[in-house]
Amino acid sequence: MSTTPPPQALTDAPQPAASERTSDDGALGWLRALGPRGRRAFGGAFGGYALDSYDYFTLPLTMVTLSAYFGLNSGQTGLLTTVTLVVSAVGGALAGVLADRIGRVKALLLTVITYAVFTVACGFAPNYETLLVFRALQGLGFGGEWAVGAILVAEYASAKHRGRTLGAVQSSWAVGWALAVIVYTAVFSLVDDDLAWRVMFWTGALPALLVVWVRRSVRDAPEAAAAREKSARKGSFAVIFRPGRAGSPGLLRTTVFAVLLSTGVQGGYYTLATWVPTYLKSERDLSVVGTGGYLTFLISGAFVGYLTGGYLTDRLGRRRNIWLFALLSAVCILAYTNIPNGANGLILVLGFPLGFCMSAIFSGFGSYLSELYPTAVRGTGQGFTYNTGRAVGAVFPTTVGFLADSWGVGGALVFGAIGYGLAALALLGLPETRGKELE
Repeated sequence: MSTTPPPQALTDAPQPAASERTSDDGALGWLRALGPRGRRAFGGAFGGYALDSYDYFTLPLTMVTLSAYFGLNSGQTGLLTTVTLVVSAVGGALAGVLADRIGRVKALLLTVITYAVFTVACGFAPNYETLLVFRALQGLGFGGEWAVGAILVAEYASAKHRGRTLGAVQSSWAVGWALAVIVYTAVFSLVDDDLAWRVMFWTGALPALLVVWVRRSVRDAPEAAAAREKSARKGSFAVIFRPGRAGSPGLLRTTVFAVLLSTGVQGGYYTLATWVPTYLKSERDLSVVGTGGYLTFLISGAFVGYLTGGYLTDRLGRRRNIWLFALLSAVCILAYTNIPNGANGLILVLGFPLGFCMSAIFSGFGSYLSELYPTAVRGTGQGFTYNTGRAVGAVFPTTVGFLADSWGVGGALVFGAIGYGLAALALLGLPETRGKELE
């Protein structure tokens, strides 16, 4: 007996509307393709990372004032950044394990609350030692937020759009950075320096508003949550360090090279993010308002770079995108720091490509690291590799701090270019994952 349905049955079957069939096309197709739940997850991750960025930049923007207030040398001010990034490795690894064991959204909430509370606490620090401790504790939350938020969105995104979707999440870093510069310019223009730096840290309470919304509106991707619950070894460090065996490739090689990749990219990035404001004020003699204006070009380039890099990581592939912008970022650092005195207009112009390149390289990270690990240890693998790289990469801005007195800040920034070279080499040990479906 034939099982072919009659012609009428074919025509009577429900057909998707044209708008549904093409919903994943166009400039914002990636956003429509997420669906209502995925878009709420995107909003939570975007807001969390933007405010993570805001709270982070309260330190680099106030470093000159803090140095004068507490009588610090360049090495001591650099240590404030280093301790944040080193402790963030612990926070990121713990948050990754929690994301695999208790869920992405619950882990996201814990990280946001942690970095908000201790950023505010920094504003009450009576001395350098207390500030150092509070900044270290802030690093616990700072380290975990991005990895957890990126995984939450990656598990909603399709393979076709995952790069640009996670690139858009990454662009929120520039949004938070811009907000921090705006508040910094306003606060330091209206309040005496001895109080202004405290006010900047107190504004770090803003994430509390996000926590309320995320708690009520955002949920883990159902399919990923179900797959994670079925695993007997979810959130296991032993799994991400398991060497390959016959018939099983293991994850040790992936973990080692992913850490090296993260170390290089973040060593280069945080060298610039930490020291460019100081470079503009101390060696280019720019005022608070002038520094804010120059940073506007840098941040604008960063925002466009995140979005462009997200698009290119889907078109070129994860590895090619990182290789391309590692090279361009190193070139931009060398150009930016070797502009002769008196040519501040050129620094203004070069701020845009510098911000563009050093941010575009990050756009593929959320999708790439998510695709390198299976669901049961995705949080653990991504949290560990990204944040261990951040902690080891913290050596770069610290080195700049200790060399700044003899080399000058501009001369010491060359270590950022070395970081990008390390990232390019690390890619030799990692596979291409573009188009991979997350099980």
